[in-house]
Amino acid sequence: MKISYRLRDGWVRLVGIPLIAFTSHIIFFNEQHYQEEQFGYWEVFLISLVEAVLLWETNRLVLLYFHNRFPKAEQWPKRITGIFLGCIVVTIFVRYLNIWLYDQTLFWGYIFPPEGYLYNILIALLYVIIVVGIYEGQFFFREWKQAFEEKEELKRTALITQLESLKAQINPHFLFNNLGSLASLIMDNQERAVEFVRELSSVYRYVLKANEQHLVPLSMELNFIQHYFHLLKTRFESGIELEIRIAEEYLSYYLPPLTLQVLMENVIKHNSILPNQPLLVKLYSDEADNLIMVNNRQAKTLIIGSEKIGLANIRKKYELLHQGPVIIHETADVFQVSIPLLKTASDAITDSRR
Repeated sequence: MKISYRLRDGWVRLVGIPLIAFTSHIIFFNEQHYQEEQFGYWEVFLISLVEAVLLWETNRLVLLYFHNRFPKAEQWPKRITGIFLGCIVVTIFVRYLNIWLYDQTLFWGYIFPPEGYLYNILIALLYVIIVVGIYEGQFFFREWKQAFEEKEELKRTALITQLESLKAQINPHFLFNNLGSLASLIMDNQERAVEFVRELSSVYRYVLKANEQHLVPLSMELNFIQHYFHLLKTRFESGIELEIRIAEEYLSYYLPPLTLQVLMENVIKHNSILPNQPLLVKLYSDEADNLIMVNNRQAKTLIIGSEKIGLANIRKKYELLHQGPVIIHETADVFQVSIPLLKTASDAITDSRR
């Protein structure tokens, strides 16, 4: 079996094995038998140390097996049950075989009575339960700590997304272009001007509220992007087109908020938009539960502030959510981004990270 899970237990073994050997040595060295012990105090300790290593390492293999067999967070009942039963079976077998070999070789100079077998096995089981409890307690604490840290990192990343989106919306170029469009509409068509203000208000409202949750339904993102695209359409008119083909079943799927706005900003930033050479943006879903945005490439000769922060931010979010990768495919003619959709918000609950 290929081991992917690793027990970070160097210090536990370094301290635990000698401690078990010493305490068991204290318990068993003073036992009264029909004849005197043929080994000295420290010789018995070394024998106890070998027994402790054997018992510890065999049970450690049980832990490794069941952590790899049931690695997901929601599989913890099966994992704990398997570890509990597996360690009991292994401990009984190892300890029984150990004492049986002593009897066969008369290693101690006497034969263990039946109650001696039971006594030794019960003591070993007590040690194993304590040690396994320490292992699992350490494991769950580490998982909780990692989940907490990733949750905080996700909050921070979401806040960065919100700030970047707000910065994009309120930078002078954006405001100048939209206010210029609004001024033109007020002079030519007041009804469209009112509609434009409503769309602009919807965009800002969504951006301001987007940081309240880590995931939103795709239907909300699509509703937002249509408001956002209305502003772009007013500004660029026939220079830009948006085609949306999303299967209805995917509308209830989830993704990080402002994802579509970041992708659209990336398209606008890197491409020339001309009335006689329109920029066509297509947004569609595939059968692999992915949301895909693709556009024809009309690369600008000079791009100001192109650090690709937006795409890196989206990738970082999906890494924290432990979902499939964000895939970017580009050729001389097209630029495409594929983003996994989550069936439920609970899909983002992290698994054990090995």
